[in-house]
Amino acid sequence: MERNGLGGRYRERRIGMWVCGVSLFFLLSFFLVPYMLPESSVPKLSGRANTIDYSTTTSWGNNMHTGEMGHDQPSEGLFAWSELDPFSASIYAFGDLNCHQKYERSWQVNGNQMPVCTRDIGIFFGLALGGFIFSRRGLNRWTVRDTMLSIFSDNGLESVYRNNLRTKAVLLLAAITVIPLAIDGFTQMITSYESTNLVRIMTGIPFGTLISLYLAASFSSRPSFFNNDASRVLLPSTARFTIPLTEQE
Repeated sequence: MERNGLGGRYRERRIGMWVCGVSLFFLLSFFLVPYMLPESSVPKLSGRANTIDYSTTTSWGNNMHTGEMGHDQPSEGLFAWSELDPFSASIYAFGDLNCHQKYERSWQVNGNQMPVCTRDIGIFFGLALGGFIFSRRGLNRWTVRDTMLSIFSDNGLESVYRNNLRTKAVLLLAAITVIPLAIDGFTQMITSYESTNLVRIMTGIPFGTLISLYLAASFSSRPSFFNNDASRVLLPSTARFTIPLTEQE
């Protein structure tokens, strides 16, 4: 019997590995695609997040910009991911839509700017890491909150469950993983501070790990596996789910 009271955790392993595998596919593609393209065929880019900027040679990103957004793209060289092979185009289109693609915050591979910035590299590494951790440790414990916490040892969670601090524990986990990224990102936005690529990666990894754990827990937490009987869920410190007295009345 597993630590949650069920006979196995096949679903949790499969979901964790799916999250890890998909994230790892994108992470490796971010390096592989610019490596496979002709050397120095992707110039310095500088677009906008959540917007398509480099679909064609006449797109917004390929114009000359002098403000805070974009740069003088014609002097750097025009770029259109729609002219690439289907695989490369899909990866650069993904980066174009989801990332600002600022060259000063991105790495180059084979003389080509990568499809996403270093922060996103860290996030996707964290996504893959979180999926792997969940595949090894995660358990369906009825709720998303308790399923997320299941990656920690039951001994380490005894005081959390004994004092019903589960929500605070999840919020603390979120704060530890999100606040460093938020501070680094917003400080860049409102001051002259410019982060480094190493800091961007190191703040992206924990954030991606949290998102991955939340996704895996969301797909894994299923009350139906306990025949909708919450009392069957094994929790740390011999805790049990109970119906509040006001609901019973």
